[in-house]
Amino acid sequence: MTEKSFALIIPDFSVIVDGVLAQKIESEEITCSEVAIHEALIAYIESQARIGTALGNVGVDEIAKISEISNSGKFSLRFSGRRLQKHDNEDLLLVDAIIRDLARETGGVLITSRHLQSKIAKAQGIQVHLIEKNITGKKISIEKFFDETTMSIHLREKVCPVKKCGRPGNWNFATARETPLSAEEVKNFSREIIEAASASDDGFIEIERPGSTIVQLGNYRIVITRPPFSDGWEITAVRPVKRLSLEEYTLSEKLRTRISKHADGILIAGSPGQGKTTFTQALAEFYSNQGKIVKTVEAPRDMVLPENITQLAISHGSSEEIHDILLLSRPDYTIFDEIRNTKDFELFADLRLSGVGMVGVLHATKAVDAIQRFLGRVELGVIPQVVDTVLFIKDGEVKNVLSIQMSVKVPTGMIEDDLARPVVEVMDFETGKLIAEIYSYGEETVVVPVSEKSSEENRGVRALAAKQVERVLQRFADAVKVEVVSDNKVIVKVPEKDIGGIIGKEGKNIKQLEEDLGVSIDVQPLEYSAGKKGELLPFDVRHSKKFFDLAVGERYSGMQITIYVKNDLIATVAVSKKGVISMTKDNKVGKYLLNAIDNNEEVSLHMI
Repeated sequence: MTEKSFALIIPDFSVIVDGVLAQKIESEEITCSEVAIHEALIAYIESQARIGTALGNVGVDEIAKISEISNSGKFSLRFSGRRLQKHDNEDLLLVDAIIRDLARETGGVLITSRHLQSKIAKAQGIQVHLIEKNITGKKISIEKFFDETTMSIHLREKVCPVKKCGRPGNWNFATARETPLSAEEVKNFSREIIEAASASDDGFIEIERPGSTIVQLGNYRIVITRPPFSDGWEITAVRPVKRLSLEEYTLSEKLRTRISKHADGILIAGSPGQGKTTFTQALAEFYSNQGKIVKTVEAPRDMVLPENITQLAISHGSSEEIHDILLLSRPDYTIFDEIRNTKDFELFADLRLSGVGMVGVLHATKAVDAIQRFLGRVELGVIPQVVDTVLFIKDGEVKNVLSIQMSVKVPTGMIEDDLARPVVEVMDFETGKLIAEIYSYGEETVVVPVSEKSSEENRGVRALAAKQVERVLQRFADAVKVEVVSDNKVIVKVPEKDIGGIIGKEGKNIKQLEEDLGVSIDVQPLEYSAGKKGELLPFDVRHSKKFFDLAVGERYSGMQITIYVKNDLIATVAVSKKGVISMTKDNKVGKYLLNAIDNNEEVSLHMI
């Protein structure tokens, strides 16, 4: 171990937040008589700590640690210079320049771990000692919670640490330690993670916000949250358990051909923890092994990929910068991991329309939901040009594959030719069956599931159209029966006495009805053919507050019925369109009939 000895050292921000200065002084790799810390650096660290950043908190702890070491008599500590104005407290470039000025004025040695700071200081004639980052990184304490089957660990103050074990789609939670973690333990873990990420070449702080920090450290993606953003200190660390190649997935030859030759706009969708990232890594390596130029856009960069695949962090740039870089570098495929907000969707679509092969990863509970998330963000007619294939991942496998195309047609279930419009058809890739349609309906864009209908389901669709026609015609007739015989024709049966009202003078009414409903209407007399004359009808009695109904079934709607108590004719009535005969409890006939029913007397209903 080579010892470096100095009279006066002046640290900058990098060696404070890396935690390396205190460590090297304690291990006597660096010895000195005096340490001078500029007040501007203190102000900057304090400003970062006040807004809750991890680097600010680490910096405060390191300053305290250096102060404790100085109390042991190894060196003297002083704070020099003046604090910056409040509006300058967050300008790190200004702080760096002021620290260099202090080193030049005092003749002290500037200690830094940043090459740029070192080069500038040397150019200004300042003595510099550069502390190189640890290339391999060091083991961190949270790694003790991992074993070969652990996918992630979840550490929270006042709670026993737990870990998720298994593989995507087949995992379980297990307790990693029987005693709860203290807030101080979680804070120490956090500080150690930040220091390791800052000091190591295989780690970096991906996203830093006042209440949260996202770190990529080797294979670990680590999310740290703290008050006031969360109600306590918490760390979630995730790592890939197993890397797979595309050959290890069960894919049909048809799908392999699609992926390798014909798919240029792919969505990989699934719920969290189902294996999307593992499959995406395999797909990226597959394209790379084919001799394709592959780049990724990630936030954070957590995929484990070969060195020949460039990983870009959108969190460290802008959509415009990513757009320019990718168009200028012209990759064959870009993997867009975790498409979240509108800007992400717009960037994905823009790159795809520019001719870049795109693979997008997003959360969805169903395959078709992945397409639906583009609605409102991308024009409907553009969607098939942006996305042509959807791979839905569940339990670590490709469970569903959808293909997408545009056509102009009458949407399934509509009954008039002039309703044709552009329709995005979503089909099962393996079978070619249509499973959903996306089209504009008025001012809305709707996603309508379409299944292979049985005869009963077809009747259900036609029944819906029949009810629409029936509702309109009820104002013209007491009883209406509607049969949809084709997409643009219905047969309407009403009592013969009501036909004239529906036709109208010179056919005026029927013409207007056909225009309003968008179908051709054939009006025919309603024949009471549901039963034979004198047929005895079964019925159920249903009560309400003021009425009771004799329910005989819709097949008898519009029929004339006679009601007998024993051998006495009580009434002749018509069955409603809902298949019921409604009686008032307060009138004479209603009271008599209800009393007979309550006393179990013989009550019978007969067809006329």
